[in-house]
Amino acid sequence: MAEKLKIISLGGLNEIGKNMTVYEYGNDMIVVDAGMGFPDDDMYGIDVVIPDFSYLIKNRERIRGVFITHGHEDHIGSLPYLLRELNVPVYATRMSAGLIKLKLEEHHLLGKTRLITCEPGETVKAGRISVEFIHVNHSIADAVAFAIRTPVGVCVHTGDFKIDPTPVSGGMIDLARLGQLGQEGVLCMLCDSTNVESPGYTKSEKSVGASFDALFRGCDERIIVATFASNVDRIQQIISVAAKYGRKVAITGRSMENAIKVSSELGYMSIPSGVLVDLAQIKGLPKSKVCIVTTGSQGETMSAMTRMAFNTHKQVELQAGDRVIFSASAIPGNENAIGNVINELYRKGAEVVNERHAGLHVSGHACQEELKILHGLVKPRFFVPVHGEQRMLKIHAKLAQEMGMDPRNIVVTDIGKVMELDRNSIKVNGSVPSGRVFVDGYGVGDVGAVVLRDRKHLAEDGMIVVVASVSSADGGLLSGPDIITRGFIYVKESEALMAELRQVAAETLEKSQRVNGWDWNAVKADVRDELSNYLFKKTHRNPMILPVIMEV
Repeated sequence: MAEKLKIISLGGLNEIGKNMTVYEYGNDMIVVDAGMGFPDDDMYGIDVVIPDFSYLIKNRERIRGVFITHGHEDHIGSLPYLLRELNVPVYATRMSAGLIKLKLEEHHLLGKTRLITCEPGETVKAGRISVEFIHVNHSIADAVAFAIRTPVGVCVHTGDFKIDPTPVSGGMIDLARLGQLGQEGVLCMLCDSTNVESPGYTKSEKSVGASFDALFRGCDERIIVATFASNVDRIQQIISVAAKYGRKVAITGRSMENAIKVSSELGYMSIPSGVLVDLAQIKGLPKSKVCIVTTGSQGETMSAMTRMAFNTHKQVELQAGDRVIFSASAIPGNENAIGNVINELYRKGAEVVNERHAGLHVSGHACQEELKILHGLVKPRFFVPVHGEQRMLKIHAKLAQEMGMDPRNIVVTDIGKVMELDRNSIKVNGSVPSGRVFVDGYGVGDVGAVVLRDRKHLAEDGMIVVVASVSSADGGLLSGPDIITRGFIYVKESEALMAELRQVAAETLEKSQRVNGWDWNAVKADVRDELSNYLFKKTHRNPMILPVIMEV
């Protein structure tokens, strides 16, 4: 029986972020992207979320390489964690490779990793699978789609893309090559669904330049621009318009500094001589000659923009009259954080301009009409929408049907599901381990659902610790019980309640010890239950209760 091609998404389906897809034929496997996701609001203390790599670790001998579509965190963020476990080559275009290098240096993995730079048009052989790099437009330089050739047929994996006829740099998406593949015959297409809900076409990145020009022209105040660090073309336009109006540009934010360093070294950014200055130098310049480019367009807690707004930035003090430009749209879930920063900026007397007031941001993802163009060019036999939440995947599936695809040839799937393809069929057959792994500080995967549930409980209801000392001779109460609370109530204002709790705890200890003897676990459980019931009746709160019984 002939081998089937297997395609497994380990991230990026029914979620935004942590994109990762496995292609598997016979004894050969390749991985496309290794992204991270951001924690939900109730994931207290979690820094980032990465895919479950256990299936890849189990099959480490079969993996021929990791192929990266572009350098955004949701496509490269989990690479260091993956490369701690696997020794496999990583293939990426120049800009992506530059950003990956910085990431690997941070994790002390650079010397241990084979990072291979590829150009659009190049094909890499990976066992019986080969991968062709195809230039696409996106909001970061050097983004590519992949044509993945297998003995069963060709798969087109778009990565994140849009169709931009007038990009700031890098040329238009290679529609000719994608159309040529369509003529030759494409077995399956996995396509970006991020902007599928938006009708029409995504605006060109170049359109943002005119908006910046209007905001810089005639402005006598300092200008501060917050944008995504990875959007090199956007930063280039900001620097160009600042230079045009005689402003010096200072950069703040580590990720922004890294992106400019990498893109300048690789020739993706052209900075006029003398325009870029150190942040320390701006104090001696007139306001009308200063432009600060910063991270923090999403209201991130530790970002440079947030620190400026709340007066905790060491080098930049916000001044009344400063024109602060947000050149980014809010990522879903970040609206409150951005709102808090903007409110603080208004409180300081700054003038705030965001993308709703002017054309200061365009998406890097294709809208409906661009997606239709791609479907029309590639003409895949089978179609799998990826990179999106459930509604996006379903809307994209419907769009493909409108383009004439047989609904039986469209699969809306989930992470961990194994899709099996031959030349004439596609079906979901089984699953592999998948899910979310939490990174908390240096810990990877050591915080699970139980710990998160406890953190949520502590955050919402607080904690009470009951401490008692009992005699090791007869089990009688020697001291306590003492009540310690954290995050529940302020003790001094609730002394009557504390006294009641001590009395309930003492009575329960004595009664339970008579019944359970020296079984202290059972005694603790009784104390916990009695106090919990009493507190709920009294306060309608349900704090975490930790009894501590010490034998003396």
